[in-house]
Amino acid sequence: MIAIFILLGCNKQPKDMVLVPEGEFIMGSNIGAQDEGPEKKVFLKAFYMDKSEVTNETYRQFVKETKHREPKNWTVYGYKEEEKDHPAVFVDYTDAAEYCKWRGKRLPTEEEWEKAARGTDGRIYPWGNKFDSSKANTSLSGIVGTTKVGAYKDSTSPYGLYDMAGNVWEWTDSNYNESRKVVRGGSWGLSHRFARAFTMIAYKPDTRINNLGFRCAKDV
Repeated sequence: MIAIFILLGCNKQPKDMVLVPEGEFIMGSNIGAQDEGPEKKVFLKAFYMDKSEVTNETYRQFVKETKHREPKNWTVYGYKEEEKDHPAVFVDYTDAAEYCKWRGKRLPTEEEWEKAARGTDGRIYPWGNKFDSSKANTSLSGIVGTTKVGAYKDSTSPYGLYDMAGNVWEWTDSNYNESRKVVRGGSWGLSHRFARAFTMIAYKPDTRINNLGFRCAKDV
């Protein structure tokens, strides 16, 4: 009985993460850029993904405990308590990967990120196929900056993840080419075209800018 209890405990879903189940999904698009298509079916094993982008508050805990470097906006302007629930930005690929490792997690692959964002039916946005400016923080929102994670309650992905469109770009662990990493999700500074679930761009791993953050994944 004790052994069974321990085994079940090990399989418990991590706090603040959602389970993306095993199976096929439609990846890519026939209406996007050339490197975003064609549509294809991809099979993935089950995995967990953070419900929200990593916040300033949780990233600050990481910095304090590990003595990791601060995001450069903190070093210039100081840590802003009023933005503790906003996504951490000015973090490069290594910063993001080290944070995930500290939490016993990892960065998602671009395939995992896309499935978590759009589900299995090939939808364009996390909530469906029609853009709605009230459902995501893009340049059309007029906010000009990040918002609190999870602020858009009615626009979660099919698996219940927040801000998979807009707010900040998110690092993945996938290579675009030998010198760049794939990032996904669009941001507050760009239009809805970049917030489509299949849209990808790529940055050098040492990029640290004000509209680029991340969330973590974890093996089941």
